[in-house]
Amino acid sequence: MRLVLVSAAAAACLAQVTAVTLAEELNQPPQGFTAAFNGEDLSGWKGGSTVDPRKISPEQQAKWDADIPKHWKVDNGEIVNDGHEPHLVTDKDYGDFELWIDWKLAPKGDSGVYLRGCPQVQLWDPGNEEAHQHGSDKGSGGLWNNQQHERFPTQVADKPVGQWNRMYVRMVGQYVTVVLNDKKVVDNVVLENYYDRSMPVFKSGPIHLQTHGSETRFRNVFVREIPADEANRILAEIGGGDAEFQPLLNGKDLSGWIGATDDYEVVDGAVQAKKGRGGNLLTEEEYEDFIVRMEFKLPPGGNNGLAIRTPDAKTNPAFGAIELQVLDDAPEHYPDLQDYQTHGSVYGLIAAKRGFLRPVGQWNYQETVVDGDHIIVRLNGFTILDGRVSEALKKPLDGQDHAGAARKRGHFGFAGHQDPVAFRNVRIKRLSAD
Repeated sequence: MRLVLVSAAAAACLAQVTAVTLAEELNQPPQGFTAAFNGEDLSGWKGGSTVDPRKISPEQQAKWDADIPKHWKVDNGEIVNDGHEPHLVTDKDYGDFELWIDWKLAPKGDSGVYLRGCPQVQLWDPGNEEAHQHGSDKGSGGLWNNQQHERFPTQVADKPVGQWNRMYVRMVGQYVTVVLNDKKVVDNVVLENYYDRSMPVFKSGPIHLQTHGSETRFRNVFVREIPADEANRILAEIGGGDAEFQPLLNGKDLSGWIGATDDYEVVDGAVQAKKGRGGNLLTEEEYEDFIVRMEFKLPPGGNNGLAIRTPDAKTNPAFGAIELQVLDDAPEHYPDLQDYQTHGSVYGLIAAKRGFLRPVGQWNYQETVVDGDHIIVRLNGFTILDGRVSEALKKPLDGQDHAGAARKRGHFGFAGHQDPVAFRNVRIKRLSAD
């Protein structure tokens, strides 16, 4: 049976249909998915624990691997753990993905599924009164380790202890959806970075099966990696859709734009600076507060910028307004790059989190919120910048004069720097009645 899940709503609808097919063919993946567990042995898995994956030593990894046979086995097509560590961890790392997994707990059982190495989708016995103080009565499927975002499921969807539960998980950027036994219990909730709360969750990482205290069983572990274009469509849905957004590009020419129109061109529906040329390409209209969504593609080392509230095409937005960096900031291209120059940064003022761009040649998705002096940048589903310009102006990171950053209104556009950075699906929504 063909299984294509591209939205949380689709997940809820298709879960019931798919359940029949998965049950008939144990550990055989539906079309488009790969079996992470082959049903016979633990090939493709290693040991692990609740440890920052960036800090695992080879010695520690070897010890966990050696301990797997003591606590994990395969029994009649099922993965079985005796309730003790180490975790069972995929050799493969995943970025954006969908996961199907069946699990079964013993009475008072407590387990979890780590996503990209980060805890966790919580699995436990809702009837265990001893754990009610921790929220077990609210059911399984929640992101229990969250502190700022919702940590509990919306409803109890668990089967009685001793019966198999079927769970679907989708992770795109930092957003997680969970459907448990055909009921959506988590709807695009941010999974926080357990190891560093100041950073978004990891861009990629392994899946963990975690148990502690009692026997837990798993089967039908299937994964599908979500390609960039599909992820971009999902991210637009997560943001509430584009119904109230106005397109800024017609895909044919530069109608509605002013400034360096001779230095830009439309190629395959996307606008880009001509190689070796650039300048400010600005909207005819001016904007005050707004949300802008777009896709962009970088060439190696590519450099451009988003001009925010720029007064005219001659003004350098980095100092006479606001420029948000659009940059392939890989160290091999810019080894001496300052934090305030990385992709997504308010140039010279507020540094963005680095490391969340897609590989060169893929289309990235970005949503930028400009609300008064508050700027938020979400790149590929990760919040990489959230700051206030008024605070940054008190002590600019680059030590330069950025008086123009206090502007309340101006043109939106692109600040090209001689590289053919491509933009498409650019749409904008006003937040103020300007």
